Amino acid sequence: MERKRISIVGVGLIGGSLALQLHEKKISSRLIGVEANEFHAQKALELELVDEILPLDEAINNSDIIILAIPVDKMVILLPEILNKVSNQVVIDLGSTKSQLVKSVKNHPKRGRYVAAHPMWGTEYSGPEAAVKGAFEKVAVVICNATDSDKDALEWAKNMFGKIGMRMLDMDADNHDLHAAYVSHIAHITSFALANTVLEKEKEEEAIFEMASAGFESTVRLAKSNPSMWVPIFMQNKENVLDVLNEHITQLRKFKSCLEKENYSYLLELIEDANKIRGILK
Repeated sequence: MERKRISIVGVGLIGGSLALQLHEKKISSRLIGVEANEFHAQKALELELVDEILPLDEAINNSDIIILAIPVDKMVILLPEILNKVSNQVVIDLGSTKSQLVKSVKNHPKRGRYVAAHPMWGTEYSGPEAAVKGAFEKVAVVICNATDSDKDALEWAKNMFGKIGMRMLDMDADNHDLHAAYVSHIAHITSFALANTVLEKEKEEEAIFEMASAGFESTVRLAKSNPSMWVPIFMQNKENVLDVLNEHITQLRKFKSCLEKENYSYLLELIEDANKIRGILK
């Protein structure tokens, strides 16, 4: 795989973690960071995630590949602008929602230079210091509406994901957003809501940390996630998230009813049904 000059727009958790693997796997000949946050830009340089920081236009002109790793609301605005400025460069996004983004450039004359992708990985942390070495190894990446991308652009993106150890799934953008609502977005809403519930009911916050078990910590871990990233995701995937949320509320009501009516046999049945997830998640 020929090494390329690669720009990463947004050198935070996702962009920074990818930068580490692009270095390690010798995919990049030069890594350029584009970062609106001056503190993050400086940190990305200090941590040697990128070789230099450039303004967007300079980065585009000095790159073969442009990778977007910014919040999805900013991505919808920036992606068409970048496609306006590229010649033969490949543009790849790593956003968590896809339908709105894909629609924003559906009729763009350079749509073929764009590959829509979503690595199914993340942590509750953000910023360049949160970058994780080997983050994407053995992780799924969903490539959406692949037939709308030029053959060479798609091939390069797939080669990159393959070389950093990812397994690839092809899916249309609408189906991606539906499934992401079930496997990712509802988990974050649940974690945010549980954290707010505990904080509202337990005013003595110190007691929470003294009593917290590993189970509680793992359940509310996602509540530490960056709001500026997650609010745009919920906005863009509102209909799917509402659908999943309604089903989740229905399930919570079943548990509530069992306790109110002391129907412990049905409570046992609900938990046994939930245990079937063991056969899917191993």
